[in-house]
Amino acid sequence: MKEFKVTYFFDEEHYIRRFIHTESQEKAENLIQSERDKYISFQDGRGIYHELNTGDVRVVQISEFHRGNKS
Repeated sequence: MKEFKVTYFFDEEHYIRRFIHTESQEKAENLIQSERDKYISFQDGRGIYHELNTGDVRVVQISEFHRGNKS
């Protein structure tokens, strides 16, 4: 499973990040496309719960994320 970072931008200064796990970039894109104009809920990397209306988002970015070893 790969990890993908999804960033939802509302304007130039405000955004929310979400991390998803799926097999490929294509599947990550399909998931995000299926959530268009819907309410979704998730916890961010800090454990904070979010409910998001994807219809209010101006830009969505998806990229594969590689966690570095923090030791």
